[in-house]
Amino acid sequence: MDKICKELKSFLEKYISEQTNLTYLVGFSGGYDSMCLLHSLKQVVPDNRIVAIHLNHNWRGKESDKEEQNCKNFCKKINVEFYSEKLNGKIPQTETAARKARYEFFEKCSKKFNSKIILTAHNKNDNVETLIFRICHGTGISGLQGIAPKRGIYYRPLLNIERKEIEAYCKKNNLTPNNDSSNNDNIHKRNLIRSEILPKMADINPNVLDSINSLSIIANEETLIVKEYISKIIEKISKNKKYSTEKFLQLAEFIQKRLLYEIITPLIPENYDRERILILWNFIKENINSKSGKKISITNNYWLFVNNKFFEIISENKKDNSILHISKTGEYEYDGNIINISVCDRLPDKGSGISDGTVYVDFSSIGDFNFDIRTRKDGDIIQPYGINGHQKLKKYLNSRKIPNHEKDNLILLAKSNEILWVSGIGISEKIKSNNNPTHRITIKKIPQNIEA
Repeated sequence: MDKICKELKSFLEKYISEQTNLTYLVGFSGGYDSMCLLHSLKQVVPDNRIVAIHLNHNWRGKESDKEEQNCKNFCKKINVEFYSEKLNGKIPQTETAARKARYEFFEKCSKKFNSKIILTAHNKNDNVETLIFRICHGTGISGLQGIAPKRGIYYRPLLNIERKEIEAYCKKNNLTPNNDSSNNDNIHKRNLIRSEILPKMADINPNVLDSINSLSIIANEETLIVKEYISKIIEKISKNKKYSTEKFLQLAEFIQKRLLYEIITPLIPENYDRERILILWNFIKENINSKSGKKISITNNYWLFVNNKFFEIISENKKDNSILHISKTGEYEYDGNIINISVCDRLPDKGSGISDGTVYVDFSSIGDFNFDIRTRKDGDIIQPYGINGHQKLKKYLNSRKIPNHEKDNLILLAKSNEILWVSGIGISEKIKSNNNPTHRITIKKIPQNIEA
């Protein structure tokens, strides 16, 4: 068996334990790397379904169309399914835009073909080029890990294979890959690294590919050690993904920055550079005395929120404006929660409280059993527990130091514009129970990712 086929077989055995009755999707541009991968995969798993997925970026007109047709012809020749899509050509002609479009296409294909296995043809040279690119932009140890052999549904079985070996494989098997003319344009930084920088580095060390890949392996091992250490610190200073500002600031500054890096980077597809981490770190220090809290943007969808007690990552959640009318006891679903209102004639022996999501109330003076379960709206009022008069709900929540981003998501039990219960916060004086409750209210989150 050819060396590349052996490497591929070994990779699949390591990362995909059950290899029968699977659908393998292969990112297929038709270049040397992906043609080698597709051809060798057909040799290694001939009885499995293989689909070559091709995205025509439509940047080079007829040349792009010709490459797509070559890919289609090759797949027909080796009896592999072929699927392609063509972009409208309006996306920016940049490496970043191309990568984003490509991975959106891959995700779409994953759903279309019901497969969680997408093979891409990244090789040893690609890994080295990635490391050099990241070093030039100021990466840390995590960035030096290079390209992961497996990330989610993506598998890269050729990472230990050099490009010259791939070219030799194609020649030996009489394969005729596409030759993308844009690969010769050094305006693209990776092409510059490939054509000029790596050859000069090879003048210093002929084994530069192996040496830099060794650096990648070492960085990966070191990162695993750091992650384990940081995870233990996170356990000590956080609860429900809220991080104590007091405990955070007791840590050494270099640990603070690394911890922040570990919290932030899973939210974003690309490495978050040191400069932006420092901006967030300084933002925490500058706002640790804020009672109402301040927030700063991390990405388009995420913010860092800081107040005098904790900091957390918040996302852009759209407020649920729906209203659920209820006229009898029972179990109700609202905004990912189950709310149960049941008849109850006494308090439990060990007392009661709101900390566990359960409150005991007296509806006897409220009149008819006719309520709304909803979120807040303008004009809401409440008579806080232990207070004679009413006040605006907004003022009540401010007095309880509820962060602004949490207020719109609080679930309320209302009668017209009067709030009787604020989930997890408190109840109205009007439904307080003097050891003789009429009802019990319980709220709990609906478990996620439970298979039917």
